[in-house]
Amino acid sequence: MKPRISMITLGVKDLEQSVKFYKEGLGFPKMESPPEVAFFALNGSWLGLYGRESLAEDASVSSEGNGFNGFALAHNVSSEIEVDQIIEQALSAGARLSKAARKTSWGGYSGYFKDPDGYLWEIACNPFFWVGPKDEDA
Repeated sequence: MKPRISMITLGVKDLEQSVKFYKEGLGFPKMESPPEVAFFALNGSWLGLYGRESLAEDASVSSEGNGFNGFALAHNVSSEIEVDQIIEQALSAGARLSKAARKTSWGGYSGYFKDPDGYLWEIACNPFFWVGPKDEDA
């Protein structure tokens, strides 16, 4: 297996609300998609949104569960100001603040928000190395 993630698919309760959050709120570019799913082009991968029940059924697992999902999505930026700006943008779009941005124990700066379905997003600035594509517009 080659080390990459082609797509991350989130099981969502309200597809329309989640599409609005990611497309209008965060400005993610939405691709043409069938009505029951939404795809967003990220730099080198895709984000998929699919009904929670349907995604669980597709994977042959229970859709029950709440609280901590056991992972966080991360978006790295080049400055503390960008961290603050993106978290504010997400909150304005309907996200819930999970952890206000602050200096970290590892020497960076980060904060967390939850999307409309409670998925955690960490917005971080790591001054020691860049995590992500080399493209400055990423």
